[in-house]
Amino acid sequence: MPVNARIEINTDDSAVTGGGGANLPPYLQCVPYARQLTGIQIRGDAWTWWNQAEGRYARGFMPKVGAVMALKPHANSRLGHVAAVSRIVDSRTILIRHSNWSPIGGRRGQIEDNVKVVDVSEAGDWSAVRIWYAPIQALGGSHWPVSGFIYPGKPAKAEKLTRQPLLPWPEAPKAGKPGKPAKAEKAAKPTKPGKDPIADLIKKKTGW
Repeated sequence: MPVNARIEINTDDSAVTGGGGANLPPYLQCVPYARQLTGIQIRGDAWTWWNQAEGRYARGFMPKVGAVMALKPHANSRLGHVAAVSRIVDSRTILIRHSNWSPIGGRRGQIEDNVKVVDVSEAGDWSAVRIWYAPIQALGGSHWPVSGFIYPGKPAKAEKLTRQPLLPWPEAPKAGKPGKPAKAEKAAKPTKPGKDPIADLIKKKTGW
């Protein structure tokens, strides 16, 4: 590809995920669910979210409740994946809410809430993760590359993104010693449904 070639980004959710379309899809993709949970108004394929967020939303490499974890395309996943962080368990474990990851009951496009994700990067910098996979009732074996985390707030004027190993989490139990579980953090409140058919579908599924 030429150096100055222009890359076209598909931002039409009606084609990619069904978001905003008149006819609801038979399953729910990850993009509209992450958008509904976090209020981060980015559209298009999941792999484009990280770059689309530049200048619009704060970004970083540390998971925070209410942030979107953006995965890079990997293996058979050509479109990437996005998920909402719902809880910080310790410095290398979080819980997420996402859709269209595990086939459940033989069907894809299903919602999974508060499932485990573990940082498996050598540097402890959340650059690679393993994600809970329902069919085996355990973490999947793949190490998924992470672009980073997109936060609901606006970016700093001089945003500098440098991936660094995270400092030890003070409340994380030490190896070999029992410790108190971390206190649950409140998940970000969803945006009000009613104007988006995808939001109405999510409300029906989750009981909001």
